[in-house]
Amino acid sequence: EGTVPIDTGLFFSRLGQRIIHILTTRTFSGVLYEIDMRLRPSGDSGVLVSNIDAFSDYQINKAWTWEHQAIIRARIIAGDPYIAEHFTKIRKMVIAKDRQPSILLSEVKDMRQRMRKENAGKEQDKFDIKHDPGGIIDIEFMVQYIILLNAHTNPGLLKWTDNVRQLDEISMAGIIPEQDAITLKKAYLAYRSRLHRLNLRGKSACVDIDEFKDIRSEIIKIWARIMTTPP
Repeated sequence: EGTVPIDTGLFFSRLGQRIIHILTTRTFSGVLYEIDMRLRPSGDSGVLVSNIDAFSDYQINKAWTWEHQAIIRARIIAGDPYIAEHFTKIRKMVIAKDRQPSILLSEVKDMRQRMRKENAGKEQDKFDIKHDPGGIIDIEFMVQYIILLNAHTNPGLLKWTDNVRQLDEISMAGIIPEQDAITLKKAYLAYRSRLHRLNLRGKSACVDIDEFKDIRSEIIKIWARIMTTPP
């Protein structure tokens, strides 16, 4: 009594906004999660919340390659079991799509170049752990490219959403040399550890240019081997 019914879409949009507000509120310990709503279907012009069937149609028929890269990292953390099961099926179907190698490589590299341009302009004596060549995003892009290229014949690549276990699966499948996988994992963990400490202190992701110099060089070499020509 006294309540006014609202449209289901409006209700869930408001709920989504509330959840985003809670997760991104700055506290004495920092921000719980960094949420980039540009990654939702259709980006800034898209609705905040869509039903599962609309999400499936978008991912299968309309999504860009970079959006398929993003869904590799996606996982259900809470919610209705039916939606969770349905989402997991969509995720696996999208990732396991058979792709044309040269087109996939071109699209992944083009997006990586765009990101580098958007984040250019830092001090020359600094290394941006996330965005610079040899950094975190290079590792993530290599893993995502390998998975999108090979998941249709290697179901084990669909299992995990974190880079470390994904690299384990890639190595066990024989897609890249074991030593390359070890190097990428060690670098990723070292970068993440340093980045977390910087975040807790409210600092940027930029460190002295000589920090991680050897690690960075190894990642750049692996990038050149993996991202030059498709197998």
